[in-house]
Amino acid sequence: MSFDAEAFCAQTLTDESIEAGICDLYATMDTTIAGLDIFFLLFAATFVFMMQTGFAMLCAGSVRQKNVKNIMLKNILDACGGALGFWSVGYAFAYGGVSSDKKVFIGNAGFFLSGITDGAGLISWFFQFAFAATAATIVAGTIAERCKFEAYLCYSLMLTGFVYPVIVCSIWSSSGFLSAWNDNPPFGVGMHDFAGSGVVHMTGGVTSLIAAKILGPRIGRFFDVDGNALAEPKPFPPHSVALQVLGTFILWVGWYGFNPGSTLLISGGYGNVAALCAVTTTISGASGSVSAMFTDMYLHQRKTGETAWDITMVMNGALSGLVGITAGCAIVETWAAFVIGIISGWIYIFASSLLSRLKIDDAVDAIPVHLGSGMWGVFAVGLFAEPARTAAAFTEHGKYGVFYGGDGSLLLAQVCGILWIIGWVSVIMTPFFHLLNILGLFRVDTIEEEVGLDISHHKGGAYDMAGPSGETVEKFELHRSQHKIEIPKDTEE
Repeated sequence: MSFDAEAFCAQTLTDESIEAGICDLYATMDTTIAGLDIFFLLFAATFVFMMQTGFAMLCAGSVRQKNVKNIMLKNILDACGGALGFWSVGYAFAYGGVSSDKKVFIGNAGFFLSGITDGAGLISWFFQFAFAATAATIVAGTIAERCKFEAYLCYSLMLTGFVYPVIVCSIWSSSGFLSAWNDNPPFGVGMHDFAGSGVVHMTGGVTSLIAAKILGPRIGRFFDVDGNALAEPKPFPPHSVALQVLGTFILWVGWYGFNPGSTLLISGGYGNVAALCAVTTTISGASGSVSAMFTDMYLHQRKTGETAWDITMVMNGALSGLVGITAGCAIVETWAAFVIGIISGWIYIFASSLLSRLKIDDAVDAIPVHLGSGMWGVFAVGLFAEPARTAAAFTEHGKYGVFYGGDGSLLLAQVCGILWIIGWVSVIMTPFFHLLNILGLFRVDTIEEEVGLDISHHKGGAYDMAGPSGETVEKFELHRSQHKIEIPKDTEE
């Protein structure tokens, strides 16, 4: 029989009794545990927010030198726009009016964080805001080097303030119609997306695909000056591989806030769940990187007879593995994380090649990474969800992955979740981007694109490459020649 501290302390106790001391101790413990949970979420949210730095470095390294300042500015404003949009309406649409005994399409309470004053509520907003900003940043890299700044501001606010919050409400809120935390979830189980392979990454990936298709490719990527299709797509090499690698590592570190932090608590046994998330995240990211690298090397060797190791495959393979495990990081075994990562690397290679064949230009390959691997991550939960792990992270519902004897209900819920995300984002963002295009607000002029967005939109390039003038160099040479010291030769006495 468990001890009921609340009932015990409700009695009238003398101030100096042992019982009163016990009650004081319990009150102190409750306060400490609540503070620990808040600190844990603060730590996790900070790591997720730091992923903005990773995206900025990755995007800056991937684009050409003439567009660095433009993409960096957009990454900064993703954080600013995400904060304002999610504070004003986004969080209310996502979680407002939450109740596990009903289902809603969109939240309707808590606009401008009204009524939210306690630490737990405020830190929840901060954590969820960091996720919303991540979804918006995915799009910025895809349509880099040719998107107008006005269009960027419009879609960023639309995504973080409305489109993304509706997805969150449907899957993560206990009032959501697909939510696994609802009292009456669909198929008796609901969609399981623990940290957001679908909610965050697929939402950003679908938006990126629609935007890239409507916006069109960069000049010279697939067509020549006369509009004729090139035999092979023209590569636009990154201007800094070092920045790309730095961004990849920062993103990987940020994922340890993204996935383990999605437990939302560290007390009450959730530390074990968070620990599993950290391990499966690491294994999937590593196996995705190695899978993409060796597979690309093998395909290149078959095609050319030469062996080459592509660092782009290493980086994007790792990110694909990290995206792929995000949905199931808390409910799969480590061996399953290894398999999920390997397949994520293959999906990245296939999806990247498919985009090129379809002549859809993605400046940073965000669509294969986030949409392709995000879909696989959501689907993989229906295959690999382990019974005990699922019960610890979600609830005991008796619905598990088909590889553990599940009846397919969880897999069906996962497929419905995939279709819902694709459908909702497409229905809203397709006409939205078409409208921007019709109004002339979407793509920059040809001459502005050719000269680079840094010069045409942001008062000059990101780097000062001028160097000293020829006249200055001549003056220096003359100055140095006049100050040479003659060292006398040794003479015999």
